Amino acid sequence: MKKKLLSVLTILILAIGVSACAEDVTDIDGIEINIGSSADFSNREIMDAVHLVIKEFDFAGCTLTHLWYDEEESATMVGQYMRGGRGSSNGVLRENVIVLLSNFDVDSSVVNSPLNPDSTYTNWNWILIRDSKNAPWRVDDWGY
Repeated sequence: MKKKLLSVLTILILAIGVSACAEDVTDIDGIEINIGSSADFSNREIMDAVHLVIKEFDFAGCTLTHLWYDEEESATMVGQYMRGGRGSSNGVLRENVIVLLSNFDVDSSVVNSPLNPDSTYTNWNWILIRDSKNAPWRVDDWGY
């Protein structure tokens, strides 16, 4: 009986651990949103950044299709931003920088633009900064 109970408890603990590490996937206005776990930011902080990017995405003839946060990729890009990007000169603290990645489609109506018509852009990054942990995010830069 003890072995059976121990087996059930072990399976339950493993199931809870796996679900706690699972990626949070949702859909906002047809945009697939993927939020992985983070030691740096709360879910609320990440979702605030997500909502800001969605609000600020106003590329004519383009449709945002996927937006995600990956802690490892973000940390790498934040390091680059802090060493050679605007972060090296604007005084922002590393803990107040987050990078989101996105995919978006460009339709055939796009002309006279640096974006290619009838194409899909993948891993387009959005660098967001804030003045302090409690301040709102703002988009500081985007692109590759």
